[in-house]
Amino acid sequence: AVFRDLGAAFLVVIIIIYMLIVGWFQNFKTPMVMMMAIPLSLVGIVLGHWLLGAFFTATSFIGMIALAGVMVRNSVLLIDFIEIRLNDGIPMKQAIIDAGAVRTTPILLTTGAVVIGASIILFDPIFQGLAISLVAGAIVSTLLTLIVVPLIYYMVENKKWSKKQKAEAEEMKEIEKETPVAVEENPPAQI
Repeated sequence: AVFRDLGAAFLVVIIIIYMLIVGWFQNFKTPMVMMMAIPLSLVGIVLGHWLLGAFFTATSFIGMIALAGVMVRNSVLLIDFIEIRLNDGIPMKQAIIDAGAVRTTPILLTTGAVVIGASIILFDPIFQGLAISLVAGAIVSTLLTLIVVPLIYYMVENKKWSKKQKAEAEEMKEIEKETPVAVEENPPAQI
């Protein structure tokens, strides 16, 4: 009964996170890419419990729910920066590289804070599952998020942004054709 209730709570959390991201990005596809961090954190949670020989408990599930928002935040940081660069006219590949270079430090700092905070309760018999979920899930999800989320974003959104940038380039060419070139009547004398 406890796991059923926590599963329902987890589902509600995922729906709320998705709605918030859709509201911010005004797009239904991009939030799905951002939420890839959640299954990536599950890899770490399962691996952490297996390595430490711990059972998956109700507190482990609570840690998984808490971790969902933090890990999606990492994806939001990456993709938001990528879209800012794309709107500046930077090509997709370069925007992804820039996002990785600029946003990796804040993402690692957030993960480090989660890991350090949860490490304190790692050997507590009651809250060990919570700590394992937070520590292992945060580490593995962060490492995978920095690689997997930009790759999936590239695969999903590349055509859209390529078309948009190509259309903008053609529009600029049309404007340049229509704009007369100014000719100076009295060019400065050369010395």
